[in-house]
Amino acid sequence: MEKLLGFGVLPIVNENDTVSTAELEILSGGRQAAFSDNDRLAALVMSGMEADALVLLTNVEGFLRKKAGGRQPELESFVERVTPEIKAEAAGPSQSGRGGMTTKIEAAEIAMNCGGVALIGNGANAQTLEKVFAGERAGTVFAPAARMRGKRRWLAYAAGVRGRVVVDAGAQRAITAGKASLLNSGVVRVEREFAQMDVVSIRDIEGREFARGIAAFGSEERNEQGKRAAARVLFTRENIVLLEAAG
Repeated sequence: MEKLLGFGVLPIVNENDTVSTAELEILSGGRQAAFSDNDRLAALVMSGMEADALVLLTNVEGFLRKKAGGRQPELESFVERVTPEIKAEAAGPSQSGRGGMTTKIEAAEIAMNCGGVALIGNGANAQTLEKVFAGERAGTVFAPAARMRGKRRWLAYAAGVRGRVVVDAGAQRAITAGKASLLNSGVVRVEREFAQMDVVSIRDIEGREFARGIAAFGSEERNEQGKRAAARVLFTRENIVLLEAAG
């Protein structure tokens, strides 16, 4: 990509026109797709390129939300943090594509956690990009957050998830508050099998995903060492990313 830019070529990356879909589709073995729409793909390209900004164009002025007492939604010009309320207010998929405002908010959140600025603006307005590059106010601007390291960004956003485990409350506290590794004993059940070095979704007892990790050994090996199996480290701390911190 950088080589193309060096030659003055403008690369066009489109999720809908792939040469190989092996890394994009949900496989029969239960693998979760890393890419599902062009908004998310754009954010991941931005992350991989270490770019400073992500501009997402749509058919509205930006992120619109209802104010207290207002009848019509109004443009939210600046977002410092993507909250659950913002995600809830985002619209569903558009009629013409797989995304919508929901995926644009998710893409903006990825850009924020990459240490960059994101903007959602009206692509039907010919002046939108001119205003953006001139530093004028346009659309909805999302402020940069603390930059996640490359490996953590990959785990949180780009890696294909193959397995899924549910952990008890104690293990969840150890991971989220104590920043500890996950022991085999903390796993309540395996809901999707995985192999060594697979990326695995880590969920609480109610099924909510709060972290992801790279497995130190496969799910079939969990009970191989008898009594010592409980003390085995399934996910080391350096191979765990908290999704709550990423969001």
